Amino acid sequence: MNTTALIRPAWTPATIALMVIGFMVFWPLGFAMLAYIIWGDRLEGFKRDVNRATDGIFAGCRRGSEKAARWGYGSARTGNVAFDDWREKELERLAEERRKLDEMLTEFDDYARELRRAKDQEEFDRFMANRNKHTAPTTTEPGDKPAQKRGKGTNLLDD
Repeated sequence: MNTTALIRPAWTPATIALMVIGFMVFWPLGFAMLAYIIWGDRLEGFKRDVNRATDGIFAGCRRGSEKAARWGYGSARTGNVAFDDWREKELERLAEERRKLDEMLTEFDDYARELRRAKDQEEFDRFMANRNKHTAPTTTEPGDKPAQKRGKGTNLLDD
C-alpha cells in the first residue's frame, strides 16, 4: 500500500490539475485549491486547535449535565428514600407552579394582544372620522343650487 496521499498540500500534478479545473469550473474553487496547496500543511495545527476548543466547550456541557442530574433533573438518586421522595414531591409541586405561571403568562399575552387590537381599532376609527370630516362635501345654502358641470362624460346616459 502506498503511504503518500494523491492529493496533499504540495505542488503535485494532481493538485495542479485540480486547481486548473477548479478555475475553469468556478473560480473560487481554483482559489480554494491554491490556498490548500500553499497553506495546507498548516491544517494539522488548525484542526488540532479547533478540536481542543470544541472539546473544552463540550466538556463544559458535560459538567452542566452532571450538575443537572445532581439537582434532580436527571435520574440520579441519593440512596436516602425519604429525601428522594420529598425531592420528587417538591419537584412536582414546582412543575405545577411553573405550569400555572405559564398559563397566567398566556392569559396575560392574550389580554395585552386584545388591548393592542382595541387601541389600534380606536386609532383607526379616529383616523377615518378625521378623514371623512376633511373630505366631506361642503354644504350649500338652501336656496342655492349646486353648480353642475356640463360636458362630455358627466352622465353616461346623456351621450
